[in-house]
Amino acid sequence: MEITIVNLFLATAVVLLGIRAWARSRSEAALFVSIAFGLFALAHLLTLLGLAGTLGSILIALRILGYLSAALAVYRIGAQS
Repeated sequence: MEITIVNLFLATAVVLLGIRAWARSRSEAALFVSIAFGLFALAHLLTLLGLAGTLGSILIALRILGYLSAALAVYRIGAQS
């Protein structure tokens, strides 16, 4: 459980940093990183609330969407070069 709490705080920190970066630069990549880690943070929160057993499919979907958002961010960064 402790690792899930750490993951929640770290994911939330990345969300806040990504929003700050997006606000300064309007970078789509920063926005997609924020979305990805927001989805990861939500999955960690639901797990901490004891809902992992009943919301297993939703947690999988959240994580898949998070990884897709992170992949899109990496693609956008690569496309800028």
